[in-house]
Amino acid sequence: MRALELKIPPPVVALLCAALMWAVAHYWPSSAWAGPWRLPLTLLLVALGGAADLSGLLAFRRHRTTVNPLAPQNSSTVVQDGIYRYSRNPMYLGMALLLTAWAVWLAQPACLLVLPLFVGYITRFQILPEERILQARFGTPYQDYLRRVRRWL
Repeated sequence: MRALELKIPPPVVALLCAALMWAVAHYWPSSAWAGPWRLPLTLLLVALGGAADLSGLLAFRRHRTTVNPLAPQNSSTVVQDGIYRYSRNPMYLGMALLLTAWAVWLAQPACLLVLPLFVGYITRFQILPEERILQARFGTPYQDYLRRVRRWL
């Protein structure tokens, strides 16, 4: 299974999951999961997901370290401030929130079943390999960070 590690960019994984959600919503029997709360909840989730993504990206830029998820070995530092005090993976968390917004907008509860697929895939084939590489590169400071901050939230 290591052949899949760090191979597919996480935004591509998120887009594939979004397409799967669309297919589920399109081909699954219709449900009455729509209401006046749908648009405000969708917008809230988009705002939260976008803020998490952007905050993580800006922190990486501020510390002048790579934002390329396929090359964690090029990292120049362990970013531990800003949103990284609360989540080790705010950009992936942001993608998960955006997928949740998409599921709400599609108004099909079955679409939510795709979220564990995204989280599982990203954890297994992106986050765990990143953590191995960063631990080898940064040692004890990174190990301390792993103990202090949760992987997702």
